Amino acid sequence: MGSDKQSVGLLETLKMERVRTIFTPAYPYPHEHSRHAIIAVVIGCLFFISSDNIHTLVEKLDNNIKWWSMYGCLLGFFYFFSSPFIGKTIKPSYSNFSRWYIAWILVAAVYHLPSFQSMGVDMRMNLSMFLTIFVSSILFLIVFHIIFYGLWYIGLVSRVAGKRPEILTILQNCAVLSIACCVFYSHCGNRAILRERPLERKNSNWFAFWKKQERNTWLAKFLRMNELKDQVCSSWFAPVGSASDYPLLSKWVIYGELACNGSCVGSSDGISPIYSLWATFIGLYIANYVVERSTGWALTHPVSVKEYEKFKKKQMKPDFLDMVPWYSGTSADLFKTVFDLLVSVTVFLGRFDMRMMQAAMSKVQDGGEQGDLLYDHLSEKDEMWFDFMADTGDGGNSSYAVARLLAQPSIRLTRNDSVVTLPRGNLLLIGGDLAYPNPSAFTYERRFFRPFEYALQPPLWYKPEHVAVNKPEVPCGVSELKQYDGPQCFVIPGNHDWFDGLNTFIRYICHKSWLGGWFMPQKKSYFALQLPKRWWVFGLDLALLGDIDVYQFKFFSEVVKNKVGDEDSVIIMTHEPGWLIDWFWDDVSGKNISHLISDYLKGRCKLRMAGDLHHYMRHSSVKSDGPVHVPHLLVNGCGGAFLHPTHVFSKFKKFQGVSYECKAAYPSYVDSSRIALGNILKFRKKNWQFDFIGGIIYFILVFSMFPQCKLDHILQERSFSGHLRSFIGTVWSAFIYMLEHSYVSLAGALLLLIVAITFVPPKVSRKKRVIIGVLHVSAHLASALILMLLLELGVETCVQHKLLATSGYHTLYQWYRTVESEHFPDPTGLRARIEQWTHGLYPACIKYLMSAFDIPEVMAVTRSNLCKNGIDSLSRAGAYVYYASVFLYFWVFSTPVVSLVFGSYLYICINWLHIHFDEAFSSLRIANYKAFTRFHIKSDGDLEVFTLAVDKVPKEWKLDPDWEAESKEPWQFSHLNKFPSKWSAAATHQDPLHTVRIVDQFVIQRTDKSDIGSSNGSVNQ
Repeated sequence: MGSDKQSVGLLETLKMERVRTIFTPAYPYPHEHSRHAIIAVVIGCLFFISSDNIHTLVEKLDNNIKWWSMYGCLLGFFYFFSSPFIGKTIKPSYSNFSRWYIAWILVAAVYHLPSFQSMGVDMRMNLSMFLTIFVSSILFLIVFHIIFYGLWYIGLVSRVAGKRPEILTILQNCAVLSIACCVFYSHCGNRAILRERPLERKNSNWFAFWKKQERNTWLAKFLRMNELKDQVCSSWFAPVGSASDYPLLSKWVIYGELACNGSCVGSSDGISPIYSLWATFIGLYIANYVVERSTGWALTHPVSVKEYEKFKKKQMKPDFLDMVPWYSGTSADLFKTVFDLLVSVTVFLGRFDMRMMQAAMSKVQDGGEQGDLLYDHLSEKDEMWFDFMADTGDGGNSSYAVARLLAQPSIRLTRNDSVVTLPRGNLLLIGGDLAYPNPSAFTYERRFFRPFEYALQPPLWYKPEHVAVNKPEVPCGVSELKQYDGPQCFVIPGNHDWFDGLNTFIRYICHKSWLGGWFMPQKKSYFALQLPKRWWVFGLDLALLGDIDVYQFKFFSEVVKNKVGDEDSVIIMTHEPGWLIDWFWDDVSGKNISHLISDYLKGRCKLRMAGDLHHYMRHSSVKSDGPVHVPHLLVNGCGGAFLHPTHVFSKFKKFQGVSYECKAAYPSYVDSSRIALGNILKFRKKNWQFDFIGGIIYFILVFSMFPQCKLDHILQERSFSGHLRSFIGTVWSAFIYMLEHSYVSLAGALLLLIVAITFVPPKVSRKKRVIIGVLHVSAHLASALILMLLLELGVETCVQHKLLATSGYHTLYQWYRTVESEHFPDPTGLRARIEQWTHGLYPACIKYLMSAFDIPEVMAVTRSNLCKNGIDSLSRAGAYVYYASVFLYFWVFSTPVVSLVFGSYLYICINWLHIHFDEAFSSLRIANYKAFTRFHIKSDGDLEVFTLAVDKVPKEWKLDPDWEAESKEPWQFSHLNKFPSKWSAAATHQDPLHTVRIVDQFVIQRTDKSDIGSSNGSVNQ
């Protein structure tokens, strides 16, 4: 037992997910033959690859630097293309598609290059053999499964065997089997009998190296690994014998080559060792499958049901969604977001505003008492804790990390060598943008509600589909809202919530009663809350206009006149921080809000807080002789969405004539600037779906320049400087050709230029926008032309060395048929019989599978015809084939480069020009640096403010054993539990409860008489 724990701990320490997946399966399953076969094949590959000593390997290396340079470029581009998917699986399964795609066209390119043959590896033979064995294995196993399922159907096989096999399992086993046979053939060949071979070699004691007197011999053989390899092939994997020894199988086997020390007479009658190896693997698979399906539960579940269910719970993980891919070229959600935004701006705003409808439906009473908008049930408490967060509903990990902290009964922190205990807030205020990228039932339920439900479960009797028509629907046993002592939640909408005209927000916030364990009495999208000690919270709905409408203004102005006392203090909560947004864009917005604050509240507004910008910043006013309408400005949009920079707003100093200074910024300016570097290093890793846009754009830019027929002058240069000079000259010539003769590429370049100029924010002047756009497009165009020329040079080099454009279509299949009879004799005509039985399907499948690996040959043959006879000689179908084959490789080359160029553009803009703060950080999809603000209304009326932050959000979660062990009664509310959250971090030291810290703390004094009338505004009665 101890060794098992130690091994698992070691694997977790090394974070070897793939190794842990292979060696420690996630479920109890005794017959992991595929896993064992993979291990055996890997060990065999490593053994045979290392079979040559270093001296022999060096001798086999090609001295021609040209080919190794080509290999380096080819493998480099393929690595960078597949790098975002290494070590993880992405859904939808683009990562799996990428792996197969890379394997396909990389092998198709590599087997045409010469240098692997110099190392003893015949890529062409291995590839053709792999495809042949792979297809044969699939056909054989499909026939076996059909027969087995038929036997089960008629009752000749145990009924527990009725589970159908997964096609992916069959494909996986066939692939492993084919690779094993290819590895064996590469190093041992297909020798059936070695004639005139000494008999003593056959009967040699292979394990004699354990004897003391033969240790030196064993050591010598180990140093000469090539001899050891030969002995392994001839002794461990010796041929099984002659076909005459097995009369019944003589017509159903493939024969091996006849190998001899001298001249060979006659033909071989020995069974092929490749065939025997294949048959052994197939037999093991069939035997294993029959045993698994016939013995049923006892073998597939060797542990007891109770232990199995306990183990299964430990493997449970939350189904969180990943951060929104804002640069995805395939996301339907993003296209829907753009459409909804256009509809909301052009149709709803200015023509139909949901805020107007809410005002019309509210029952307005005299004196400003509006039960749908004004809530005073919390005002009688002696003191109170409440929380503020905004911009949640992006990645599940980050949203749950914040929700988990909000749900805890209390949070204990250490600050200045003292322990601080912060109780859970009685009230949760959420500042908008509840789900990204657009409001829908799916995004609200999966990105917003689910993390909060995991953090603090709703009552067991609550039904998610319930529609609250008469809010507040207080729980049973509670007569009125004032008596309910559990946590409550009030929410204002953000700009993303308005993309569908506030429809989803109304359904899920105004007509639902529970956000997890937080009770929601709210009826409208804006509200006024009267809190203890004469504190108020005004929650404003700015829609997409950045300001309140006249109906909101009327409501809040009447509340100020009729309800807010002269010594009361008000907190204004909006979604957008107008003070920072207006400064950045050099604009003025929120005029109705400013009028309400300066001319009605008159110094009683102590704090404005907002989200929208996904960072934390607090600015406090500088003492001056003039009036100060708002002493403190707070932005905290770290509720779960991607991070925004802070260093872009470092020069903000004034708002409405009042000077402010930054008291806190999270992350710091230095960290924010450093994080922006990730656009160069990680853009494609974070935004792999950008491939679909970037690859197509680059191909359109150079579409008209294919093929480049006159490249001899580059290859004939003898010096590196000469090569470089000719290369740059050819790139320039291609650019001039595009301007003078191209239609498709020129139109693509002009369209890209217009988009690039439009993409530059209007914050900068028109002249600078044009300059930035031209430089941006020039970088992309130069990169595309260079990649095009590199691809053409590679093809031209292979053509000149007669590696391509020599045979035409179906090159691989034709070559394999010529060598198949020589290396795999078939005197009984087994292949012909299989072809007849399958009506030609068997060879046809192999033929067209092999033709898929002839893409470089097809591209080279068509290119040569174009260069000789011109474009008019190419048919439309031939043009489709040629440009499709070019695109398959050019896409791999271009996608890493387009991401590098675009990421570098974003980095330069955000750190040097201080523009694109949204675009440059949404690309990074950073789930870390999350925070919320906790307020404490003290008994003396002062407001104490704590901002709590988590620098690193966990990515792996497990079922919290404390939560699971705690009793849960149907009548008990989850906020009464000591451990309310379902999931805790898989690594205890990364749990938010242990990593949370205070990043800002300050106190806001309550309003006194000296503050009254400090504003010089007036209200016209």
